[in-house]
Amino acid sequence: MASKMAGDLDEQSLTCPLCMLHFRDPRVLPCLHTFCRECLQEWAAKQQPLECPTCRTQVSLPDQGVDGLRANVYVNNLLDFAAVKKGAGPGHDVVPEEVLKAEKDVSKFQRKRYCHKHKNQELVFYCESCNALVCTACTVVDHRPGHDHNPVEVSSIVDNKKDKLEHLLGQVDPRLKDMQDALKEFDKEMMKLDNSRIVSVNQASSYFQLLSDLLQKREREVLSQIDVTYRGIGKTLESQKGEVELGVARLASARTFCRQAVGHGNEMHLLEVGEHAQRRVEGLLLERVNLKPEQEKVQFSEKVSVVEFKKDVERLGMVSSTVNVDALKCRVVTKTPVVGLECASVLETVDEEGQAIAVGCETVTACLTGPTGNRAVPTQLRAKNEGRLWEILYTPEFTGKHMLEVKVKDRDVAGSPFDVFVRSRESAVITIGSEGNEEGQLKKPIDVAIDGDGNVVVLEQVNRRVQVFHAGQGHMLKRFPIDSEGLFGTDTDSSGNLLIRDIGKGQLQDPWFIAADQSRGLIFVTDNRAHKVVVFDLDGNLKFSFGKRGTNQGELNGPTGVTLDRAGNVIVANKADGRVQVFGPDGTYLRTTLKSDCLRHPRGVAVLQNGRMVVADSKQKSCLLLQPDGSLIRDIGKGKLQYPRFLAADESRDLFFVTDSPAHRVLVFDLEGKLKFSFGEQGRNEGELSWPTGITVDPAGNIVVVNRDGGRLQVFGSDGTYLRTVATVKGGFPQGIELTPDGHIAVACSYGHCIKFYRY
Repeated sequence: MASKMAGDLDEQSLTCPLCMLHFRDPRVLPCLHTFCRECLQEWAAKQQPLECPTCRTQVSLPDQGVDGLRANVYVNNLLDFAAVKKGAGPGHDVVPEEVLKAEKDVSKFQRKRYCHKHKNQELVFYCESCNALVCTACTVVDHRPGHDHNPVEVSSIVDNKKDKLEHLLGQVDPRLKDMQDALKEFDKEMMKLDNSRIVSVNQASSYFQLLSDLLQKREREVLSQIDVTYRGIGKTLESQKGEVELGVARLASARTFCRQAVGHGNEMHLLEVGEHAQRRVEGLLLERVNLKPEQEKVQFSEKVSVVEFKKDVERLGMVSSTVNVDALKCRVVTKTPVVGLECASVLETVDEEGQAIAVGCETVTACLTGPTGNRAVPTQLRAKNEGRLWEILYTPEFTGKHMLEVKVKDRDVAGSPFDVFVRSRESAVITIGSEGNEEGQLKKPIDVAIDGDGNVVVLEQVNRRVQVFHAGQGHMLKRFPIDSEGLFGTDTDSSGNLLIRDIGKGQLQDPWFIAADQSRGLIFVTDNRAHKVVVFDLDGNLKFSFGKRGTNQGELNGPTGVTLDRAGNVIVANKADGRVQVFGPDGTYLRTTLKSDCLRHPRGVAVLQNGRMVVADSKQKSCLLLQPDGSLIRDIGKGKLQYPRFLAADESRDLFFVTDSPAHRVLVFDLEGKLKFSFGEQGRNEGELSWPTGITVDPAGNIVVVNRDGGRLQVFGSDGTYLRTVATVKGGFPQGIELTPDGHIAVACSYGHCIKFYRY
């Protein structure tokens, strides 16, 4: 035992980590770290709650404070042993080294423990009930053997305690080895992290240096082109200037000669040279010399603006990490693909807490197999949202069930592999609703619009309510009653939810059109029979209404069309008296833009980006272009339209499109009122129309039209040239159509009681 104690004896084991001196009355914290009693008292006075100075573990002191902590007996013994080994002083004995190293008689070098209550009594018993060392006197008074106390001699239980500790030590060593191995792995990973940083910095520096070199090269090219252009224009101007200078010299010389002849020559001399001088001057005057310099200058244009380039620059390079990505919590949204068209499933990468995290493309793998299972469909990954979202792009060649396997860090994401059912181009990708009056069922939807998120809001004709659907999954999100008998038209809310005008009854008597205030989340509905506009929030709560029957300012007479301008003002068209009135966002009357002599049966209203409006008047058989203040600019289409109703605008070309159902054609006007062209004739062949209804324009300027009869959904070029038929809408009376942000066309089928989505 003494040799073991001698082996443990070193300055570190005798030194307090706080004061860096030999321990004075060492006390043990619950975390098993030892400090001087006085040091702990000073440390505890500075910190609340108390933390171990070594491992920062929070410590709860006993009621007695630091004094209640256990003394470290082993450290006290080491201190005593060190004192003996150091040599004898006054009151000490000299002990041979052989005795110090002996295994026996060690107890003489260990400090005896005395009872704090009975000062002269050694601690020779252990109360198992109280887990405390006690003296003989304590076993008679405070720890008398019985129900509450069980004092036993220290020597009788110390071996059992020792065995338990040795057993625990046997568990500590493997655990300690695992943790030490883990530390080595941490060191390796930190080294890898350092290396990855160096590599990434070098790659980023090289990448941006290449971009910088390209910019500098382009700068040199442009500057060189400026110099070449400058020299070319300068050479032309110098040549022109030289011709003028030569002409000036010739004329000046001829003028001098003629002046001398007239002023100083005699008659004979004048007759001799006069004819020649005359011919010379006349010839010089007739010479064609360009006296007007070329109005050319060197001009530089950006071609790509700094603002546009800045947006591109912000997308250059991406920094990602794979440390915390959790494959089992990553989410994949699959969409129904169509044969021959590129489709995208979307992967969202998240960490262990479900928070979005950016990863590199090398972390994600995707494999799509066809119906036979032995042929892979090529896939491509495209990063979005700085690598937090990944589009998995593919173009299937066959219909039927495909399998999409998605992995992150070589682990399957939740739900992988996914069943992907590829449809033909003629099939609707998604159908929302079926005939009925239950939640999620529809009755006579007649128009459709799409918001930025693609959610669908349906205003039903017979069920007299609005329902909001999730466009991707088709389930109903919420609903509220409208109760009316005649809604027509569509709009979108602030979240991009789709509004479908329908016919119903309830809070409204005869709703016709809907408009949405995106900034305030309000829906405005015209009630034709009640002669008012009713305003709801997106949860269906009635917020306010305005208007009453009449022909005075602020009164309504059969309101139909409604829309909003950029300021949030509400523009209402009256069917009965043809007026168009403007109300403030709160329904306060502002002005009348058109009176009854201008409009007779206003239907659709479209507000252009600059605030101007186009109003379709089906009874007057024309469209009216209005200023933002409502003043009439011009009447368009008079004598050319039979029943205008559905409108679409292409503001990039200052054109708007009108479907004329009974004429079976689409007419295209510019904002000057000129008929630019029209297309369509009655029939069901390619390029022919049969009662066209809904119309919209895609970002490329192509025109999409649906036919009420036959249900053909057709695409025409920007000049009206037939391009293709997307699908044939079956099941009933297609009317309003709208393009979704993800490349679908939503069609409201009034008699089919549903909304159908087709890949565009």
